[in-house]
Amino acid sequence: MPFRELRSGIYSVGAIDWDRRLFDELIPLPDGTSYNAYLIKGSEKTALLDTVDPAKDHELVSNLEKLGIKSIDFIIAHHAEQDHSGTIPLILKMYPNAKVVTNPKCKVMLMDLLQIPDEKFITVVDGEMISLGDKTLEFLYTPWVHWPETMSTYLKEEGILFSCDFFGSHLATSDLWVTDQPRVYESAKRYYAEIMMPFRAAIKKNLEKIKDLDIKMIAPSHGPVYDEPQFILDAYKDWISDQVKNEVVIPYVSMHDSTRRMVDYFVHALMERGITVKPFNLTKTDIGELAKALVDTATVVIASPTVLAGPHPAAVYAAYLANALRPKTKFASVIGSYGWGGKTVEMIKGSLSNLNVELLEPVMVKGYPKEEDFKALDRLADGILEKHRGLKLI
Repeated sequence: MPFRELRSGIYSVGAIDWDRRLFDELIPLPDGTSYNAYLIKGSEKTALLDTVDPAKDHELVSNLEKLGIKSIDFIIAHHAEQDHSGTIPLILKMYPNAKVVTNPKCKVMLMDLLQIPDEKFITVVDGEMISLGDKTLEFLYTPWVHWPETMSTYLKEEGILFSCDFFGSHLATSDLWVTDQPRVYESAKRYYAEIMMPFRAAIKKNLEKIKDLDIKMIAPSHGPVYDEPQFILDAYKDWISDQVKNEVVIPYVSMHDSTRRMVDYFVHALMERGITVKPFNLTKTDIGELAKALVDTATVVIASPTVLAGPHPAAVYAAYLANALRPKTKFASVIGSYGWGGKTVEMIKGSLSNLNVELLEPVMVKGYPKEEDFKALDRLADGILEKHRGLKLI
C-alpha cells in the first residue's frame, strides 16, 4: 500500500495483505489483514515503529524510498512476533546506524528469533522516553496483549498511541482511518476473541494504565487507525467486563442425525423462552466466528455424538478452544447421543477445567431421541432460563 500521512511528519508505511487467509496456521482471516508500520520524522531524529511480515518487505522498502528516507535512528520493536519484527534485519542492512529500541524481554526474543546482535539494541524501561527533537516517544509496557514482552508507544505531542496488537483487527482495507464502525467493531471483536480473550485480566490492567493519557488517536499494528479512539476503548471495556448476555452458544457435530435432531429441538426450546441462540455446526464453522460468539455469551452447550466411547473429535476441539480462550461464560452443559455407552460427558467436562462455570445437568440420549429425551431438553432449557434470570439477563 502507498504511504499515508497521519499527521505532519507521521506516516503509515506498512503493507496490506489482501489475500492472506490463515494466521499462525490456525486463525482464519476471511478479510485478510495488514501489517502496520509507522514512520515518525522529528526535527532531529527519525524513528520507524515496527516493520512488516517478511512476505511484504518490498512494500515497506518502497514506501521508505518514496519518502526519501536517508537515515533511520531508531527502529521501535513493540513485539517480537515476525509479522511485526520480521523485516527488522533488512531495515538494519539498509540503515546500518539504526538501533533497535525495545524492552529487555523483547530483546531476548528478537535475538533468538531473528539473530539480531546484542550491540544493535537499546533497551528501555517502562515509562522511559526518547526525544526525536520536536517529538517525544514514551514507551509503555503492555504485557500479554498478547505476548509477555509486548509494549506500546505514546507520541506525547500528538496524543497518538501506537498500540501494537492491542486494539487491532485483522482487516484488509484501503481506508487508513476507521470509516465503517460496525464492520471494524465485528473485526476487532473477532480479533480480541481469537488472541486477546485469554488475557482478559492483563488487558484490564493495561486499560487502567493508559486511562489518564490524552489519546487523540490509536494506531494499531493491524487494521485501520482509530481517529475516534473512544469507540474501541469502550468496546474493550465491554468485552473485558464480567457482564454476559442472554445468549447460548451451541457448538455441535452430528454423525447420523440423532444429535442434530436434539440440537434443532433445543434451539427451538431456547428461542421459545426468549433466549438468543447461536448454533455452530463444527463441520462447517469458521472457528473465528465461534470464538467471537464466546466473548459475551452466558452459556455454552456442547453437543456431540459418542465416537469410540468418547466425544467426536470436532467437539473435543470446540471444548479445547473454549478452555484455551477462557471466556467469561457462566454456565455450561453437554447434550448428545450414544449407541451403547461411553464417557462423552466426563471427557468434555474435563476439557473445560479453565472455565469458571457452573455445569448444568447434561442430556445424553441412547440412539435417536424419544419423547422423554425431548422433555429432558425442555428441562435443561428451563434451567438455563432460570440461571439467566438469576443474573438479570432477562
